[in-house]
Amino acid sequence: MSRQISDLSKPEERARCLSVLARAAADDLERCWAGLPDKPAFAPLRRPEVGAVMVRGRIGGTGRPFNLGEMTVTRCSVRSASGAVGHGYVAGRDTRHAELAAMVDALLQDESRAEQVYRQVIAPLAAAAERARDLRGRKAAATRVEFFTMVRGEDT
Repeated sequence: MSRQISDLSKPEERARCLSVLARAAADDLERCWAGLPDKPAFAPLRRPEVGAVMVRGRIGGTGRPFNLGEMTVTRCSVRSASGAVGHGYVAGRDTRHAELAAMVDALLQDESRAEQVYRQVIAPLAAAAERARDLRGRKAAATRVEFFTMVRGEDT
């Protein structure tokens, strides 16, 4: 992970960080959170709440949209002592995971803490996700079957 701290001010980088937080294992996020020193106080703006969202798909990946079905999501919003607002959305019903994601998001918006939080939380979680992705890829590649066509010697 060789991202620069200036990247964190870009909306697409914040979206990437929120994605890393949402997809991380809750236990890994809890461990990273516990390792952060001097955590500020947080006030809930929206306590963790569980709901459902409609998941949409596209026919063939690019065609007409259709409703695939509903998915359970938990969301949370907090305000840090410095005034930064953080949001967390996670799949499933884990209220603590959504709360941690929101608190980390708020800390990432505090310029004095963003680099440290990125190094101690986002980078390790992103690296763990990359390792898991590589492992799944290697397992899938190990089961790959190569097909070939043999030519029969008939003239037609």
